[in-house]
Amino acid sequence: MSALLAPNASLERLYTGTEWAEGPVWLPDVRALRWSDIPNNRIMQYHADDGTTVVYRTEVEFTNGRTLDLAGAVIQCSHGRRGVEREVDGVPVVLVDRWQGSRLNSPNDVVVASDGAIWFSDPPYGIVSNREGRIADQEYGGCYVFRFDERRDELTPMVRDMVDPNGLAFSPDESILYVSDTGWVRDKSAPRHIRAYDVVDGACVGGRVFAEIDEGWPDGFRVDEAGRVWSSSGDGVRVFAPDGELVLHVPVPERIGNLCFGGPGGDDLYIAATSSLYRIKTATRNAPRPG
Repeated sequence: MSALLAPNASLERLYTGTEWAEGPVWLPDVRALRWSDIPNNRIMQYHADDGTTVVYRTEVEFTNGRTLDLAGAVIQCSHGRRGVEREVDGVPVVLVDRWQGSRLNSPNDVVVASDGAIWFSDPPYGIVSNREGRIADQEYGGCYVFRFDERRDELTPMVRDMVDPNGLAFSPDESILYVSDTGWVRDKSAPRHIRAYDVVDGACVGGRVFAEIDEGWPDGFRVDEAGRVWSSSGDGVRVFAPDGELVLHVPVPERIGNLCFGGPGGDDLYIAATSSLYRIKTATRNAPRPG
């Protein structure tokens, strides 16, 4: 048993019945895990206290990744609306959907930094078919990672050198931004790795390959309090030390879309994997925001 997992930890399947599970976030106020079933255009919610799963909402415009803002509100990506939105009293409100007058592609994953800025990836998966969105043209001619300063209503491209930027997360001190490139999904000659960027003076510099995934691809991931990256892959969860060394593999019987820490103690790892939601207890927690 790895020291990164709780004693006697085992993988539990909590729910099955989705077509492509994605975008999990833990909601501490209601002790629930919310995630997306993108092709079925619905949001699911698992309640930890009684073990029940409900359909939280349908006809949701193909939501994908989500996180919480500094006030605890849900921030989520919408393939259908081609934007990033906040849930206000149960209703999604679009925060940003254009850059320099052009529509975004289909925001995929999102994190909120300690200054409140919203960072999100913008690959084209929601506009290349009708399975996870609606076929449409790319308007700004790229696939970037953006930073949205809500106070200034300012959207800034931060990473422009990836094929299909996908999952993203900060190191515990927010000095490094990790971003997965899943271009391999559409082009087998393209990357399927996680890159790391130093965040210096408001820019992402020094981009380099942090970790390679040779089974499936690295979709979504999270960083724990010690700076380790817990990543999805085609055959389970792969955990990388801050120097990129693989330190743990947790086999999962389905391809993983994304994962997150949660639970009452913050040490449960929830795994959204194709048709099912899984959970395993760890010996760590999600990296807290600085300050």
